[in-house]
Amino acid sequence: MADFDAVMWDFGGVFSASPFSVLEAIGREKGLEAGRFFEAVFGPYHGDTDHPWHRLERGEIDFMTAREGIMERARADGFEADPIELFARMGEGAGMRQDVIGVATRVKASGYQTAIVTNNAKEFRERWVQSVPIDDICHEIVDSSEIGIRKPDPRIFEIALQKLGGVSPERALFIDDFQGNLVAAEAMGIRCVLMEDDYAGALEEIQRLTG
Repeated sequence: MADFDAVMWDFGGVFSASPFSVLEAIGREKGLEAGRFFEAVFGPYHGDTDHPWHRLERGEIDFMTAREGIMERARADGFEADPIELFARMGEGAGMRQDVIGVATRVKASGYQTAIVTNNAKEFRERWVQSVPIDDICHEIVDSSEIGIRKPDPRIFEIALQKLGGVSPERALFIDDFQGNLVAAEAMGIRCVLMEDDYAGALEEIQRLTG
């Protein structure tokens, strides 16, 4: 008997490169201490706050409003921070991880119930959904900007598990590139795999766990 009934995937940082390391690199180039530029753009990502990016991901404001709020906060703190700079930098190395897509396709075809559970923005949805063979890799999409709940709030995982047929947390596997999200999922009993920039080991573990 398989150890899991469901596999849930984050999107950015799993199927594509993570923005987190890019943010840290930009911060270093600006001469900022570690984590300062990251928090200016994304806020304290281990929590759920009123930071503009968090509000964007909960669908409360649009991207341009979030951008303006982020830039204002950074200027008040003595430096410039523009989310568009992040996306421009990420675009330089754009490309989907075909090996991850291949594994996700096999996982779904093997009979697992599968979902993408993503913190995202409404404006980005059409583009990211079209960047992968979405029907081949997942049955359901749980998008923070659509449900008004973002990781690491455990309710987003509860919603995903219900959409997948009421799978119990102990019968689910979750893959994400941010440790704080995994901590929240693990606290519910979900088995987790961290997807880092060097993700070969993580991909091997996913394949081992899913047979």
